[in-house]
Amino acid sequence: MRVTFLGTGAAGGIPVYGCNCFVCTRARAVLDFRRSPCSGMVETGNTRLLIDAGLTDLTERFPPGNLSAIVLTHFHPDHVQGLFNLRWGIGDRIPVFAPPDSEGCADLYKNHGLLEFHQLAKFNAVAIGDLILTPLPLIHSKPTFGYAIEDSYGQRFAYLSDTAGLPVETEQFLMDWRPQSVALDCTHPPQTEYPSNHNDVALALDIAETLTPADVWLTHIGHEMDGWLLKNVGELPPRVHVASDSRVLPDVDVSNAAL
Repeated sequence: MRVTFLGTGAAGGIPVYGCNCFVCTRARAVLDFRRSPCSGMVETGNTRLLIDAGLTDLTERFPPGNLSAIVLTHFHPDHVQGLFNLRWGIGDRIPVFAPPDSEGCADLYKNHGLLEFHQLAKFNAVAIGDLILTPLPLIHSKPTFGYAIEDSYGQRFAYLSDTAGLPVETEQFLMDWRPQSVALDCTHPPQTEYPSNHNDVALALDIAETLTPADVWLTHIGHEMDGWLLKNVGELPPRVHVASDSRVLPDVDVSNAAL
């Protein structure tokens, strides 16, 4: 299983429009420090799965027939905006799997073009090519799923973006399922009050501890969180890492995969 972080930024991305903080100024000067809309790619065998569609250049990145399917965590614009151009394409339909959300986003349901929407149900696993996906409910302001993803070799990866904490049933599922790697929302630096919609670093580290021994990759990072990371180098636990755009996860040691 090959996992690539295509984007690791919060809704405003990095640099944030009009912001002159050090993080945003640096990102304007050096492309490597930019963070695009949060999204990922999972590849194995003949299967190529896009997680979230917030990148606005999907039509340039992925030629016709290049994607097996698109899986959405939820219908906030920064996770679906790339679909608005893609839908008017010509050719084979593209399966789009998503949580049950009667509103969706704007007119995507009504004018779906070549997009073929499929509604998922929590904890009901589906097969997409060589991958098995189990939707996991998260805590967010719209119906939102994370995904437990397993390939035919037993490699297990969980994608948990856009959540503030984890529902008890999701946490228990992951503890039993034992992923080798986890992508986890960490939008904010430490907050004085319990965060809403997105994890702060304290909450993310609590989740990481619960999911030990998985390697945890922090994503959906805001510019203030990036600033905190610069001031607290070396403060993260050994198995917690900061994702960056275009980062490819190390190969998983399948000898430790759950059977």
